[in-house]
Amino acid sequence: MVISAVMAALGLTLPVAFHAVGLGNKFLPMLLPLLLNGFLVPLPWAVLTGVLVPLISALTTGMPPLYPPVAAVMMAEGAVLGGVAASLRRGGRVWLPLIAAVALDRTAAFTLTWALAKIFSLPPAVASWAMLIQSAPGVALQLAVVPLVLRGLAKRPGPLFSRDA
Repeated sequence: MVISAVMAALGLTLPVAFHAVGLGNKFLPMLLPLLLNGFLVPLPWAVLTGVLVPLISALTTGMPPLYPPVAAVMMAEGAVLGGVAASLRRGGRVWLPLIAAVALDRTAAFTLTWALAKIFSLPPAVASWAMLIQSAPGVALQLAVVPLVLRGLAKRPGPLFSRDA
């Protein structure tokens, strides 16, 4: 619970810092700690944190917006990222769960963006592909940072990353 709370706090504060310099939607700062959380906590905590952080952020800061329903899309993304990472990680494995989580997250985001674009009478292909291309720096950041953090946690003494749950 404590780890999820720390990751939730990061998920609520990192976007503020990134948006302050105009990099928020490109680097996916809210999703980075939610993905990392999936590697560190059991599945239910990972999914719950992934759903709640975008909702809490939307209700407290207005970002992501509730309408248009960007917050709902990010709630699904957070659940997918954390849930897939938590489901596939065993021991020290990082790359398979990481790549699967990121790929399924981008697939979910693409699909939901496509559906919402149709609802809002926007060109779905343009909206979906633009979202995917725009998020490429964030995906690169996830693929670079998560393994480094997990490697650092694995080296420290104590039970934080030593369990196979």
